[in-house]
Amino acid sequence: MQKEILYEIKALYRDDFRVTGYRFGKGEPSVCIMGSLRGNEFQQIYVCSQLIKKLSILEEKGRIKEGREIMVIPCGNPYSVNAKKRFWTNDNTDINRMFPGYELGETTQRIAGGIFDKVKNYSYGIQFASFYMPGNFVPQVRMMKTGAENVELAKDFGLPYVVLHNPRPFDTTTLNYNWQIWETDAFSIYTTSTGDIDKKSAKQASDAILNFLSKRDIIEYKGNQGYISRVVESKNFVDVRAEHAGFFEQCVEAGEKVDKGDVLATISDPYTAELLQLVEAPISGVVAFAHNETMAYQNTAVYKLIPEEDEL
Repeated sequence: MQKEILYEIKALYRDDFRVTGYRFGKGEPSVCIMGSLRGNEFQQIYVCSQLIKKLSILEEKGRIKEGREIMVIPCGNPYSVNAKKRFWTNDNTDINRMFPGYELGETTQRIAGGIFDKVKNYSYGIQFASFYMPGNFVPQVRMMKTGAENVELAKDFGLPYVVLHNPRPFDTTTLNYNWQIWETDAFSIYTTSTGDIDKKSAKQASDAILNFLSKRDIIEYKGNQGYISRVVESKNFVDVRAEHAGFFEQCVEAGEKVDKGDVLATISDPYTAELLQLVEAPISGVVAFAHNETMAYQNTAVYKLIPEEDEL
């Protein structure tokens, strides 16, 4: 394993900004794994740390195939992690909305450009991503439909779902999208949590990466092969929205199967404890996303359901 500084900005009043990478093997740039690009993505950093630990053992045993190189970048935004802010500390911009970057632009554009310059030539790019809404996900591989997506490759992770997503205008500045445009097979991995460490889903994610690397002939590894992935499109997810603002009590978690009419959660008045809403499943299916914060706000999606296959 080689630890190296991939990008650095000198600072006047605090420690320098550094993006650190961990390189395994030598030869063709085969796969790059990106962890956190936002300051609250602790689960994403944790999964990378577990991968670094496992890849170190595999490298010591000579199980990284000759002529193959693996890069793991646990965190691309350490300043925001240190300041406990999701986005860039000075202007609240999102590094994952700045790719492919611009070396003469704003700070986050320069950071994105510096990172992308180091990762754009890999055959496979894997990012541990997080959703813009607070909550938990069913583990999944997500791919943007750029015309360059490869669904069969995504199945090699062995996660329960492969989700295809039609990119919106602001998605074109993400790492995943630009990897695909630069002819890298790119995948976003969603584990159950973001701000909290979930060791069970972290292990599932790290095992999925090792499965993928094994099937792509990058490492020698035999482990749990996981699921036969179901391919779904994000546009077919069914949103379940809060009709009232109030205290949110979750009854069903991400990954659980529900029937039409099942109670997913309750929303109550914060001042009087009056029950305002029984949040019910409008269809039968699997919970893809579940809101997990104390408060719910009116008209926001608190659940996303994957319909049963005969309902699509």
